Amino acid sequence: MAVRALALDKPQQPVWAKLLDLHWLLLLAICAVASIGFAMLYSVAGGSFDPWASRQLMRFGVGFVILLIFAMIDIRVWMSLAYPFYAATFVLLIVVQYFGRTGKGAERWIDLGLIQIQPSELMKIALVLALARFFHGRSLEDAVKLKTLAVPLGLIGLPVVLVLMQPNLGTATILCFIGACMLFASGLRWRVIIAGLVAVGIALPVGWEFLHDYQRQRVYTFLDPDSDPLGTGYNILQSKIAMGSGGLFGRGFLGGTQSQLDFLPEKHTDFILPMLGEEFGFVGAIVLLGLYALILFLGLGISLRARSHFARLTALGLTMNVLAYILINMAMVMGVIPVVGIPLPLVSYGGTAMLTVMMGFGILMSVHVHRAMETPRHGGTFF
Repeated sequence: MAVRALALDKPQQPVWAKLLDLHWLLLLAICAVASIGFAMLYSVAGGSFDPWASRQLMRFGVGFVILLIFAMIDIRVWMSLAYPFYAATFVLLIVVQYFGRTGKGAERWIDLGLIQIQPSELMKIALVLALARFFHGRSLEDAVKLKTLAVPLGLIGLPVVLVLMQPNLGTATILCFIGACMLFASGLRWRVIIAGLVAVGIALPVGWEFLHDYQRQRVYTFLDPDSDPLGTGYNILQSKIAMGSGGLFGRGFLGGTQSQLDFLPEKHTDFILPMLGEEFGFVGAIVLLGLYALILFLGLGISLRARSHFARLTALGLTMNVLAYILINMAMVMGVIPVVGIPLPLVSYGGTAMLTVMMGFGILMSVHVHRAMETPRHGGTFF
């Protein structure tokens, strides 16, 4: 990659000035959501920090340090790392097919001893950076040409295929959502979008044939959860009961019957929102939604204020990544869509998911800190 593309001749801010320039309201909102997660994981364990809350707190601490470090890195450096990071993550997706740790029927993790890496989570960040880098080097007129779209569609499609092979339908859906949002933000014409939606609709019957049996069963359960209330429909039915039994103000902290008596499944990961709804009711759920809305609003604001096209697209893509997590998880636990195993960001228990979300926030914070930085746009080449 050409060094001139980084334009590193401008003076750098000292680290202390960058720290003072952090988006403190966004940091406060992130910590508030994470605190709700700690409280719910404490409740999951029946009023104990072990085993969930203590580990989650440690992971958040590590993630917070990563956020601060990433925020200090010049946005032009992130642009230079976009393609290498994407390539490295893509290689990890290939590696996980052969050496991945199998869990719940899917090969998604690479076991490194002390930690386990989930490459599909890292790909969400890598895809945002790669697409932002690609469209940064193109004018609006060039970016929306059909022949130009071959590269970004490849950047999106190749990892989606590998993730589906794991199989991990939820993460594949998020990657498609991120890609679609960034294509739209880059000026994709409506007729192309409509044509794409029609193509997806036509391809659905074909895609159905490639689904695994358990994935098909999830669709059947979504359409009629009462058909097998003690089997495949159990999770969704218990989730709805927990959400509804909380009422307006909930049953109180540590007072949920569905969760504390272990009727609610996977309550520390995918189904932690119904537990929150049961213990804190509609009001508690609205508070969490309000904090998420604030984070998304601030993320979009950071995108709009950035002077660099790469920074604007990066901030938008990272914000859409968080939105996808929230929408899919909440729709899943309320029975609006089939269960696909997507955690609630900063709230659900998880290692790689927590760290990658914090990485994303760190790069988003870097966009804010370096919002006045301009980067030259060079069209006509991939790099």
